[in-house]
Amino acid sequence: MRKLVRGIVDFRKTVRPMVKDTFARLALGQRPDTLFIGCSDSRVVPNLFASSDPGDLFVIRNVGNMVPPSGTDGRSASDKSEGAAIEFSLLNLPIIEIIVCGHSECGAMHALIRGRNDITAPNLKSWLRHGDRAWKKMMEGATFGAQLERHNQLSQLNVLEQIEHLKTYPLVRQRLSKGTLRLHGWYFDIKEADVYEYDTDDGKFHLIDEEYAEILLAKANAGQ
Repeated sequence: MRKLVRGIVDFRKTVRPMVKDTFARLALGQRPDTLFIGCSDSRVVPNLFASSDPGDLFVIRNVGNMVPPSGTDGRSASDKSEGAAIEFSLLNLPIIEIIVCGHSECGAMHALIRGRNDITAPNLKSWLRHGDRAWKKMMEGATFGAQLERHNQLSQLNVLEQIEHLKTYPLVRQRLSKGTLRLHGWYFDIKEADVYEYDTDDGKFHLIDEEYAEILLAKANAGQ
């Protein structure tokens, strides 16, 4: 708490004068074009590694960057918070991109590998069931990057599984069918501070360096 309070004072002295006009403008409304679904892990800071500004991202964060799937009636199969955020962002904001971002050394992935039945915390045990399909696929032999440890392989598989969960929402399916929405799978390597994107063309996660960024920008410009 001491660090946070001192940080606020420092913000008022050194940062606030430079961003006050930006926040005054944002007070009139937000228009982010990207919904970012990430983990609650304190080491995952999208505004830092994506160099984004206030108002750029509409953010959902939870343990394990999970997306509870929707039933055929459009209702979330679990806590309604994630479903509500998806609906709100697509109905009220100019969202054209959704990013699901997993990360290395994720505690949720460690817990899934150890086994949910060993988790004594009831809410956590229930919540992590949304990662069961990724864990099952890993047990069936699906992997990414043999050089990665198992929990980090699972983190990447989980990103792809949560994207599939996103597609169960009627609003998401409608936008995808119209070509007005794109889904992305990201993976943040904490140790190296590197970000990877999943390429559906070759089924691999690629480091977003300057070269690959040009490929992604070209695809974005082409509306892919």
